[in-house]
Amino acid sequence: MAERLFIADEGEIRKGTTMDVYFDRTKQILMARGMDKTEVTAEVTAGSIPNKWPWAVFCGLEEVIRLMEGLPIDLYAVPEGTVFRARDSSSVRVPLMNIQGCYCDFGVYETAMLGMICQPSGIATSASRVKCAAKGKDVFAFGNRRMHPGIAGVIDRSCYIGGCDAVSSNFGADLIDREPVGTVPHALMLMMGSNEAAFKAFDEIIDPKVGRIMLIDTFEDERFAAVNAAKMIKSLKGVRLDTPSSRRGNFKELINEVRWELDINGFKDVRIIASGGLDEESVKAIVDSAVAGFGVGTSIANAPTLDFSMDIVEKDGKPIAKRGKFSGRKFTYRCPRCFTMGVSLIPDDKIDCPDCSVPMEMIEKLVLKKGKRVCDPVSPTEIRKSVLEQMETLRSTDRL
Repeated sequence: MAERLFIADEGEIRKGTTMDVYFDRTKQILMARGMDKTEVTAEVTAGSIPNKWPWAVFCGLEEVIRLMEGLPIDLYAVPEGTVFRARDSSSVRVPLMNIQGCYCDFGVYETAMLGMICQPSGIATSASRVKCAAKGKDVFAFGNRRMHPGIAGVIDRSCYIGGCDAVSSNFGADLIDREPVGTVPHALMLMMGSNEAAFKAFDEIIDPKVGRIMLIDTFEDERFAAVNAAKMIKSLKGVRLDTPSSRRGNFKELINEVRWELDINGFKDVRIIASGGLDEESVKAIVDSAVAGFGVGTSIANAPTLDFSMDIVEKDGKPIAKRGKFSGRKFTYRCPRCFTMGVSLIPDDKIDCPDCSVPMEMIEKLVLKKGKRVCDPVSPTEIRKSVLEQMETLRSTDRL
């Protein structure tokens, strides 16, 4: 019998075996001292955002809700997909989530809960930045091979929510209720012995519903390979250039050259997809070429995580916090125009944006009441739509 892989299953996560051990020891001590019924408010904040990014996308809330559902707690959070800044104008950390209940009922889940939002939020933020750089052109998430397969679904869902148009794994595609996308690996051409043999086999064997996009840089000059693919496959939708950096030269000029050859040979409807080590900056460098879309992998999947932390800010209804943190239960506000953040100690406060002078909106919502959902889950497609709308708001105010 094969030995098990190095991944925790859902049962182990819920049991708490993936937590930092000191949370279990803390629970033991509190229970031994009769403090297991002590109620607290704990907030989840980020002190900063990586890479000096001015904003980030909050992602992973749905999985946190599923983890915490059934616990005797109240959970408040900003909606998943919220574009936020880490601090308000007074440098107060902005709470993305607030948890109210007995610490012993939820403290052991801190490790898992933070992991469920730190990495997804980083990936979603990077995906949003690449999507913005793409100026409305397609972005496909190809990054699963760079990360552990156990989190393929997390990566794909986060990429999609951040703005990617499609993902490459069946598992991830099922989570977002979409069809996976992908062409073929260079291995197919190498195994078949030529581009032509591989293209012909793909077209004859693979379901016609799968779009015909051929990878053209394995053996030949990209210009000739693109035209040959278009001549061979009548339903060809596009060609993908994965040209290695050692052969790439000026990638923008190469793309335009391929476009020229396709056009003069009568294949103006064949799209060009670029891939291979792309990131936000390299997408910006070629976005104004004839490229129609981008396959982006490592730079999104390996995005820096957001350094969220969970801190107790009230105990038995009284403000308390460790050094360096602001005590007291806080409510999160945001300017609807420029997304400047605000924090108040009271709900439904009247706060004007210091930049725009328009009223801020309280964006925190109750999502779990005594462990029960108070609203229906939001689909990844709805969340993604909200993120793209917020990106457009940032673009219109020149704050990207």
